[in-house]
Amino acid sequence: MLTTIRKPIAAELERYGELFKQTLQSDNELLSAALTHLTRRQGKMMRPVLVLLCAREGGNICAEVLHAAAGLELLHTSSLVHDDVVDESDMRRNQRSVNALWDNKAAVLVGDFILSTALKEIALTNSTQVVSRMAWLGQMLADGEIEQLNATHRTTFSEADYYTVIGKKTAALFSSCAYIGALLGGAPDGTIQLLERYGHLTGLCFQLRDDIFDFDDTLNVGKPTGNDMQEGKLTLPVIYALNSTGDDYHRRLALKVRAHEASRLEVQELVDFTIQHGGIDYANQEMDRLRNEAQALLGTLHDAEVATSLSLFLDFVVNRTV
Repeated sequence: MLTTIRKPIAAELERYGELFKQTLQSDNELLSAALTHLTRRQGKMMRPVLVLLCAREGGNICAEVLHAAAGLELLHTSSLVHDDVVDESDMRRNQRSVNALWDNKAAVLVGDFILSTALKEIALTNSTQVVSRMAWLGQMLADGEIEQLNATHRTTFSEADYYTVIGKKTAALFSSCAYIGALLGGAPDGTIQLLERYGHLTGLCFQLRDDIFDFDDTLNVGKPTGNDMQEGKLTLPVIYALNSTGDDYHRRLALKVRAHEASRLEVQELVDFTIQHGGIDYANQEMDRLRNEAQALLGTLHDAEVATSLSLFLDFVVNRTV
């Protein structure tokens, strides 16, 4: 499926890959080792692919588009490095995190270097609109993390609060990739807005799928079952199970999890409760609803090949197992 998704942009994606490698070079021994570690697993390049496909819909994948794609991926990478420090995570994408291999001080500085490199790439787009959007995105990513930290003090379990957090932490990145790609590609305003909405909905689906992973120990996703709860995060599946049952015991247990006071056995108890009371089924239904809304937007695109790739892109997000 990935080969088919990338078909309209295969040559440009190869050029992007070379550019991205060039951005993360350093003569500093520690920094070079950390950057090499981070780029050892390049992943599926979901965000750059989205940028390039949306630029293709506009009709022009220019050099500025490639710099934008690199800048967005670098911003994403820096945010992951910093998030691992905040969450005290030891693993990222099935390999040791930077803070686990070195320490928090090194990880923060490596994240800062990558963020500065992202800004350099974005500056090469020569677009104040892109620079402005990048600044907004950085604010949203930080705001979402802070909002998530604030949730540890709440005694309610709100779906609206959950969507606010993932809208800032994940959907904002996908919508920005679509917006910037379409803008630099020369798409008309209506198409830019449509693709931005598509990106937002796809980002929500991406995060929902990630959150569902946390309840399935048969998948090799680079984190143990219940890891989100172990970090005090209560996602949509458990929020639904708690609110639909009104179970006082498990609500108290959820507050204990949120306050980082629960044992591993108590976390597993809440995981089991969530599964037994339809939390996963509900999250899947929500993901299907969002996917259908996103798919409906693609019928008006000018480039049929891009529309097909974006449809498959969304399917991949929803059905992926890693």
